[in-house]
Amino acid sequence: MLSIEGLKVEFAVKPLFHDVSFVVNDRDRIALVGKNGAGKSTMLKILCGLQRPTAGVVAVPNDTTIGYLPQVMKLSDDTTVKEETRKAFADATKMKEKLERMQQEMAERTDYESASYAELVEKFTQEHERFMLLGGENYEAEIERTLVGLGFERTDFERPTSEFSGGWRMRIELAKILLRRPDVLLLDEPTNHLDIESIQWLEQFLAQSAKAVVLVSHDRAFINNVTNRTLEITCGRVEDYKVKYDEYLVLRKERREQQMRAYENQQKEIADIKAFIDRFRYQ
Repeated sequence: MLSIEGLKVEFAVKPLFHDVSFVVNDRDRIALVGKNGAGKSTMLKILCGLQRPTAGVVAVPNDTTIGYLPQVMKLSDDTTVKEETRKAFADATKMKEKLERMQQEMAERTDYESASYAELVEKFTQEHERFMLLGGENYEAEIERTLVGLGFERTDFERPTSEFSGGWRMRIELAKILLRRPDVLLLDEPTNHLDIESIQWLEQFLAQSAKAVVLVSHDRAFINNVTNRTLEITCGRVEDYKVKYDEYLVLRKERREQQMRAYENQQKEIADIKAFIDRFRYQ
């Protein structure tokens, strides 16, 4: 679905990533982890095309759609909550308005036997079929379910977005991204401004409705409940653990203990060889 090959990123000659390669598959639920400053947010920006790597290939099929939730965003201030969220269904909204105009025209005309009227009816039928494929009238109900799931009251729907804090406006943007049903969801700290009930709703949504997910979060319970794979950014590279976060912690500890034992054995061998050489050097 989405692949990274030989990725290299440098900032002012300082390397951030070096020779990074991995693939995001359908139904992957990936936790992107690493120390602060390791490049987690940068990786998400690269995956969605907002930032170009110094070298390497980011391959995204032409028909693959990506939804990206950054930590900081800008929302329009001249719309209501529902109007802003409805932008997720821009195509369906335009089509609905077009169908309403066509319906009005058919109601006002009386030349029912004319070829042009028959052509109008045929065009209306075709457009209505396309509209239903996009979700039809159901998208309004989807908008309401999603907003309620993310903590909004129904009385909030017609309030201007400008009345809400940054955290609540983040929820509006998250709702839009989820409603678009992209092939790949890239979420940077999606639970930062969510309460427990909204986090639980989001967990359920991602489990049931999302295709592929790559997320950054400091909420350990959330990533354990959502993800099935862990990519650790460490020393400019990516270590791929095809397990949940808690299992990744166990495997990482085992791997580091093995590496430490290997290092200690190597140092012992070096010391033994040096001692052997020194012993015979002075004979």
